[in-house]
Amino acid sequence: MIEIAEYLPPTPTPLWTLAKQAGVDWAVGGLPFGEAFNGDDAPWDYLPLLRVQQRYADAGFKLAVLESRPPLNNAKRGLPGRDAEIATVCTLLENMGRLGIPVWCYEWMTDFNWLRTSTSTPSRGGSVVTSFDNALMQDAPPTEHGPISEDALWENLGYFLQRVLPVAEKAGVKLAMHPDDPPLSPIRGVGRIMRSVENFQRLLDMAPSPANGITLCQGNFTLMTDDLPGVIRHFGRQGKIFFVHFRDVRGTPDRFEETWHDDGKTDMLACLRAYRDIGFSGVLRPDHVPTVAGDSNENAGYSSFGRLYALGYIRGLREEVYAS
Repeated sequence: MIEIAEYLPPTPTPLWTLAKQAGVDWAVGGLPFGEAFNGDDAPWDYLPLLRVQQRYADAGFKLAVLESRPPLNNAKRGLPGRDAEIATVCTLLENMGRLGIPVWCYEWMTDFNWLRTSTSTPSRGGSVVTSFDNALMQDAPPTEHGPISEDALWENLGYFLQRVLPVAEKAGVKLAMHPDDPPLSPIRGVGRIMRSVENFQRLLDMAPSPANGITLCQGNFTLMTDDLPGVIRHFGRQGKIFFVHFRDVRGTPDRFEETWHDDGKTDMLACLRAYRDIGFSGVLRPDHVPTVAGDSNENAGYSSFGRLYALGYIRGLREEVYAS
């Protein structure tokens, strides 16, 4: 059965308590930056990871996925210093293996990560969501490092995977590639390659390995296809879905907005049935929720109260799917 997890920052917050009260037993965590580690240790070293894993355990959570990355921009761009960054990733994977943390969620978006042009788009009942309109990006300045082609990104990704996949295999850790968000290229002159179903298949084919797989972020994949359950089955039959972001949007890659989990373009029940049919037994977490009355929009898409609605909705879907 698919397991429901929640993203919980490495330092405890009230969300830890809310998630546990909502019946969540699995944590998706980040690297322990800040006060979660001390001394000469780096966040990807053994002791900081051990301590943060124990923090989750003491609160009743099992750490299933690490979803933050050491610095990787030199590796993505093929710049001097990339080998040192790759060595850091290898250290992280080795220590995850020692601690039994099975999945690392990473991405290949250079210079900037997920991008929205608004964090206060009106949604149901006065709630607010994030949205993206590519027309508003046409006059955006180039990034500090300037343009980079998709061909260069593919080449640099191959260089990266050639070095880290043997380490991941030995450590027993799976690499789960997150899509580009939005799945659009280029943005500010920067190519984006993890933006189509075909490109994800290319990722799997270019580096055959039991450790090479996918974070099936539904909000991005549903912008790539009109048949998301079919895509889930396509990659699931290959055993390549390692982690799931369960969310929804409305629109196209050029212009879309996040939605409540029950109000987007996707048949979420059909998606959960697809995960059941392929025998996926990893973790799923809700992602990018609306900000509702009484909650803060300071960290747009990650407010606490919206997550509680998402968790309850997903639990209801799961009960229906697995009961049958």
